[in-house]
Amino acid sequence: MSFPNQLKPQANALQSDTPADPIVGATRVWLERAVIGLNLCPFAKAVHVKGQIHYAVSSATGPSALLEDLRRELKALVSCAPQQRETTLLIAPGVLADFLDFNDFLDRADRLLRKEALQGVIQIASFHPAYQFADSAPNDITNFTNRSPYPILHLLREAAIERAVQAYPDATAIYETNLQTLRRLGRRGWEALGVGPAP
Repeated sequence: MSFPNQLKPQANALQSDTPADPIVGATRVWLERAVIGLNLCPFAKAVHVKGQIHYAVSSATGPSALLEDLRRELKALVSCAPQQRETTLLIAPGVLADFLDFNDFLDRADRLLRKEALQGVIQIASFHPAYQFADSAPNDITNFTNRSPYPILHLLREAAIERAVQAYPDATAIYETNLQTLRRLGRRGWEALGVGPAP
């Protein structure tokens, strides 16, 4: 699988918040049109508007290098005040194109959280161009609630999640609401958004 607008930067380097970077640009478009535009995450708009989302592009070409980039981004996030950086999107255009490999990597990411004593402090959510829920067919439109232009590790502060859940009357309903949104949108509707891989 190839990813749109993929760059080939030097290994073991991170590019961060570069407006001209097409990878960051494609990710912002996906966030604005799909995640916020379809209200897939009711909490995303506020941090986006406030400029509290940090975009980091990993040039890793293997899982171990990505794990090191993840370690650096975890430390950077916890060292920043939430008002400055509430959350981080670690984008990995050059590695883990296969969703099963990406899914396996998430176990390593969780072990890293434990090793860095960040369980209960940071939570890692995931997005992927070929994201597939366990009980769905590969091209089921509902998978697109979690499909992004590139593999993404979303680093969230647990405290922010707790505040969001308290503010949202029925956070547990978000998943089902998102599935219904994608079913109503359909394949043509998703393609019209122009945010990533087509169904």
